[in-house]
This record gives sequence, structure tokens and C-alpha cells, in this order.
Amino acid sequence: MKQEINNPSIFCYGEVLWDIFPEGARAGGAPFNVAYNLMRMGIDAHMISRVGNDKLGTDLLSQLTDWKIETSDSQVDTNYPTGTVIAHIDEHNEAHYDIIQPVAWDFIEFRNDYREKINNASAFVFGSLITRNETSRNTLFELLEIAKFKVFDVNIRPPFYSIPVIKELLYKADLVKMNKAELRLIVDFLNKEYKDEEDSISFIQDTFNIPEILVSKGSKGAIYYNGNAHYQAPAVPVTIQDTVGSGDAFLAGFLSKRILNASPDEIMNQATALGAFITSKEGACPDYTMSDFESFRSKNDPTWKNIKNQ
Repeated sequence: MKQEINNPSIFCYGEVLWDIFPEGARAGGAPFNVAYNLMRMGIDAHMISRVGNDKLGTDLLSQLTDWKIETSDSQVDTNYPTGTVIAHIDEHNEAHYDIIQPVAWDFIEFRNDYREKINNASAFVFGSLITRNETSRNTLFELLEIAKFKVFDVNIRPPFYSIPVIKELLYKADLVKMNKAELRLIVDFLNKEYKDEEDSISFIQDTFNIPEILVSKGSKGAIYYNGNAHYQAPAVPVTIQDTVGSGDAFLAGFLSKRILNASPDEIMNQATALGAFITSKEGACPDYTMSDFESFRSKNDPTWKNIKNQ
């Protein structure tokens, strides 16, 4: 599917919140992390979410504004507080989360002014966590009827998912991004024996009529299935600071090139490079510029050296 490349915009829908780590609070939420990195890649990123009418909400919207992410599409809730997640990092640098509920982002309401904006956007990004509450779930399904290019970041967070809803979202999606664990879960949901990755992807594509599937595999890189073709990209080796938000950055890197109709190889190289870059930093949304990222690629990504030298 070809996308318009004049002034491309991407709307991200779902949770914005504060991740509460032992060392302090950081703005987060998977769709927000995607929007942040899209903005850093020069894409016009928008966030549809909901915060509480409290200091945490004011601070969160202020943070988005400082980062030049459009906030006029987000909402303020007078009944429920701004979302928070209690996070800790284990000895393997993996993050674990206690996602508090109910909070403001559980109650995102549909607004009529979303119609034209979503219809004109180059992509609409959403995940499964936002469907844990009926209000935000119903709004998502209304928006999916309007969006032209629907990107489902599976992002399963037990116990906040429903197998029937996951299946319904897969039917709606044009592009699905998942990791290897989520791939195995989806195959299990479908009561299919897991043979290998390619067989599983083919089965999911056929079952749900999904044109594009993107699988991130950590140190083993990633693979992009587009119709009958597939494109692999190796991981970019880095010293890991933490893995929080690396998958979200990976997706943002992918979309930043995908909506500009770049070649599949350059799309994938951008995706794995940005995922690695964020992994080498502290936090899901570190302060960086495009120049910082390009410098990282020139030092760590052989594909980037080849491109720059042509």
C-alpha cells in the first residue's frame, strides 16, 4: 500500500502515563514512546489519549508540549487520575510493570474532530492494552473504521487482554508488529501447533488477511513479511543500558521510513538501528537529536556506512 509522502502525519492512540521507577518517574506508555521517536525522526506525530485533571496530568501534557508532540487531540478527565505504572528492572535488564487501574486513559472518548484527522493521517498506531476498558476500546474501534493504514503493535500485557479482542484487532490491521513471544502466544490463541516462524506468520497472514507483519527478535534482529516476500535485518550490537521502550523505538524507526516509501532494506535497517540506539540509552524517551542518531548509525551500523559512502 502506497502512502502519501507530502507532510506525513502519524496518530498514536492509547496510554500516556508516568512510569514510576525506583530512581524517579518517566513519561511513558507504548504508543507515546512511538510518537516520541517518530517526532525525533522528523515525522509529525500526534497522540490521542486522556490524562487526569491533576498535577501528574498537567506535567505530562507539558512534557509532550516540550517534546513538540501535538496534545490538542488528548483529553482531560475530571473523574479519574493520570495513569501510572510501578516499574522495576530485573537482573537481566528486563522491565516488569504493575499497571494501575482504573485511570484516565481507560476512558478516552470519541470526538467528531478526529474523523478528518485520522482519515488524512499516513498511519494510525494502536496496541492491545488500551482495550482493557470498554470506553477506550469502543473509541478505538470507531477510529479503526476511519483510519487508512492501521498499525497494530500487539504489546500484550497480562492480564490486560482478551483473546477475542486480540483476534478482532488482527482482522482490522494492515500492519502488525510483534515480538517472538507474542507470535507464539497468538499461534497458541489460534489452537495451532507452532512449527517454525515462517509457517506461523503465513498462517496468521492467511487467517486474518494481514498484508504486512513485523517481528522483532532482540539480539537476533528482526524480520519483515510483506505479502509473500520477507526481509531480514541483523541486530545492531550495542552495550545495553536498559530495554525499556526499545520495541517502541524499533516500530517508530520502521514507520518513519515506511510512510516515505523507502526500500524494505532501508526501512528495516532504520528500525533495528533506532531500537538499538534507544537500548544504549537510559529510558524509553532519552533526549537526542537526529544528528545524534546519525552519528550512532555511522559508528555502529554497517548498512549505514554503505549508504553514506554511495
